[in-house]
Amino acid sequence: MAPSFNNQTVIITGAAGGIGRELALTYAREGARVVLADIDQKKGEELVHQIKDEDGQALFIPTDVRKPADIERLMQQSADTWGTLDILINNAGVSRWKNVYELSVDEWDDIININLRGYFLCAREAARYMRRNEKGGAIVNIASTRALMSEKDTEAYAASKGGVIALTHALAVSLAEDRIRVNAVSPGWIHVDPDEALREIDHRQHPAGRVGKPADVARACLYLTDPQNDFVTGANLVVDGGMTRKMIYEA
Repeated sequence: MAPSFNNQTVIITGAAGGIGRELALTYAREGARVVLADIDQKKGEELVHQIKDEDGQALFIPTDVRKPADIERLMQQSADTWGTLDILINNAGVSRWKNVYELSVDEWDDIININLRGYFLCAREAARYMRRNEKGGAIVNIASTRALMSEKDTEAYAASKGGVIALTHALAVSLAEDRIRVNAVSPGWIHVDPDEALREIDHRQHPAGRVGKPADVARACLYLTDPQNDFVTGANLVVDGGMTRKMIYEA
């Protein structure tokens, strides 16, 4: 039986494009009231119109997760609009590859502030409202397989996503008494750019036989936020087609 999210308010950060966009569409189609939080107002409002055209419920709130005041306003306005705040998907993030010798302190701080500090602030402020609910709530942090394995020149991004996984299990313990479950999803290669052509080898190298899709991440989030799955908390669900379990040798 597919999970039902009727009358559940779901906040998704970084919702205007990529994985976030798919998350918003998926939860809306499952009956949730979706709050889209993003810095891209044009794309955010366009997505609200699409969801409403499909008879869904959606609200766009401009949000820069680097700014604590924006985050506080996001949670307050969401709760004021729909009366409850049930699910948070921390998805906003940036990935910038730069040589380790050239990465500036400001660039490092910006990535950490968006990808890690923003997740903490959003989770903390959302939890203030979730704890009022009889059944608490659920938080999912979008991490990355780059927290577990790396390519060169990914130090800031890898550190931020490693921090997300650690933050997830810490929050799961701290918020347990408020009936709030906290889990992470670590996507591998997810094809989000329709203009990017994929080769056969891109698919074949995955044990699952294909490159990932945003819908794969969305289904993982549905599972982790389904109220029936209340025995799952503090987990990191890897969605990568098996790549982090594959031994790779050069021929």
